[in-house]
Amino acid sequence: MINLAYRDIADGFGRYLATALGLGLLIGVTLTMAGVFRGMVDDGKALLRASRADIWVVQQDTLGPFAEPSSLPDEMRRGLLALPGVARAGNVAYLTMEVSDQGRSVRILLAGYEPGAGGGPEYLVAGRPILRPHYELVADERTGFALGDRIHIKRHDYTVVGLTRGLRSPAGDPVVFLPLKDAQQIQFLKDNDAIFREKRRLAGNPLFNPPSNPALLAAIEANQFANHRVNAVLVRVLPGYDAHAVAAEIERWLRLTAYTDEQMTTILIGQLIAMASRQIGLFLAILTLVSTAIIALTIYSMTQTKLKEIAVLKLIGTPNRLIAGMILQEALGLGFIGFIVGKLAVTYWAPLFPKHIVMLPCDTLSAAGVTLVICVLASLAGIRGALRVPPASAIGG
Repeated sequence: MINLAYRDIADGFGRYLATALGLGLLIGVTLTMAGVFRGMVDDGKALLRASRADIWVVQQDTLGPFAEPSSLPDEMRRGLLALPGVARAGNVAYLTMEVSDQGRSVRILLAGYEPGAGGGPEYLVAGRPILRPHYELVADERTGFALGDRIHIKRHDYTVVGLTRGLRSPAGDPVVFLPLKDAQQIQFLKDNDAIFREKRRLAGNPLFNPPSNPALLAAIEANQFANHRVNAVLVRVLPGYDAHAVAAEIERWLRLTAYTDEQMTTILIGQLIAMASRQIGLFLAILTLVSTAIIALTIYSMTQTKLKEIAVLKLIGTPNRLIAGMILQEALGLGFIGFIVGKLAVTYWAPLFPKHIVMLPCDTLSAAGVTLVICVLASLAGIRGALRVPPASAIGG
């Protein structure tokens, strides 16, 4: 019966192969969507791993710094260091923005950190770490920056001194690291026009008129150029202390919100990626239904074109199970060719995608299993039509 299925496929091999290739592209798109979701999760976790933090301290009653805006004074770091169980605390500032490099626009996640206090890159694939307090940066390879490039950001030029790999935001933006003071200036410092308007507003207010209160006006003007805000503080806990207990003490005494690393991972995956996961899940369901319909229609069409031959087989005493096996083999062959084509397609086109795609062996095995189930279900319509063919129709013409 295997030879019978082979001969039947050979009669319409062109249509059969074209259908298998089209099914393979659908399977490739399905695997790609699953890989995009895996990539988003991997990007989020990679950024958290790079922070090397046991506790994330953010503005009270916020989910910051990624899922919700968060702003707090950088002096909170000193208060955290005074609490029992805190080994290290480092301020960080994050900002998503567009920068220009050689005429092209690059969207990045700007990460300002204090060297030695956490929040910087885990390792470098080229160059060196940031050593100077200003105007140096370390970029992910995905930015396209090269060592020695000078990148203009807001008011200053920054030199690329190091390159890292695999550090992207959950949105897929490559991460660029620079000193905290530079990141604070980029994120919070007002532009010259805003400062000028603020000075004019203060000068027109009798309470801040220079003749009456010059010291206060000078202090306020100086504050326009100073910046002491951060988005979060990363805390490392001393050995022997429980991170949940230390986080509770931080919330109790400093009136801030503190998340352990596990809680921040849950927020990042559950809040920031939840909508994308539902969308991808819906796409996967639609693609599965479309694939099932394609196989079912193809097998049913092939069955309908050979009803006469099936009636002859029944007339000469061929068991129904052999006829059903022929149709099932054709469906499984369609799925096998489609799966191979889809796997090869996603392997070659995944590096071309702007999004980070992660293909896990379990996803590939799951796709193979789902393809097998789809083929079996899709063959039922053809099998049902074949088994209902009366043997007498072979004589009736």
